[in-house]
Amino acid sequence: MSMNPRIHQWPGQVIWLIGASSGIGEATAAALHAQGAKVFVSARSATALHAFAAQHPGSTALPLDVTDAAAMAHAAQTIVQTAGRMDLIMYCAGHYKAMRATNFDLTEALRHQDVNVTGALNMLSVVLPILQRQGHGHLSLVASVAGYRGLPQSLAYGPTKAALQHLADTLYLDLHNEGIGVSIINPGFVATPLTAQNQFKMPALIRPADAAQAILKGWEAGDLEIHFPKRFTWWLKLMRLLPDRLYFPLVRQFTGL
Repeated sequence: MSMNPRIHQWPGQVIWLIGASSGIGEATAAALHAQGAKVFVSARSATALHAFAAQHPGSTALPLDVTDAAAMAHAAQTIVQTAGRMDLIMYCAGHYKAMRATNFDLTEALRHQDVNVTGALNMLSVVLPILQRQGHGHLSLVASVAGYRGLPQSLAYGPTKAALQHLADTLYLDLHNEGIGVSIINPGFVATPLTAQNQFKMPALIRPADAAQAILKGWEAGDLEIHFPKRFTWWLKLMRLLPDRLYFPLVRQFTGL
């Protein structure tokens, strides 16, 4: 049984991808464009966005900083004025820097909150009224398996992704009967500029293009949670069910931290 209305056709769908200058967001935008969707891409890097638009005719670049609520509202207004509606919004903007409690950096921790959480709330403040007026559409938040339970090096990043997971659950409860779909995307390790800073071997590392295909497949199936690659994420989903006395020693054993 599908948790959300299934998306059967991509041609003509109006899709706004926020955080689409690189990595998963850019790859998903490219995959949707190839399927015939009308793609709007946002991120801070105007250069990267305009390069994407030049390479993908018919797509539109809307540069913005997700922490700027007014800029977010202006971009949403532009999309509705141009296309008449929004069919799907994907919030993929993210900030990541490894952090442990032994090297806590308040400025860096708050930057994670600003981009990963506050930016998503800025998006919701402008798109929720639009989707409710329409009576249809889909909201998709990109979190991470790092939000399942506490992990070493994830002191700043993990809690923000857990917040998005909780947010998606509550949005689903509130919006399902309104005809609005909600999904949470929990990737494992994907080769992106963010993960490139990791100084350890990342298990089951996949390409952004593979992540994009998994995301489209999840939307098409009407999934609430879209997680990948499953050969890795299922193990983490099982681990979060372990009692504390087993979970923490196991994490230390596998990470060496």
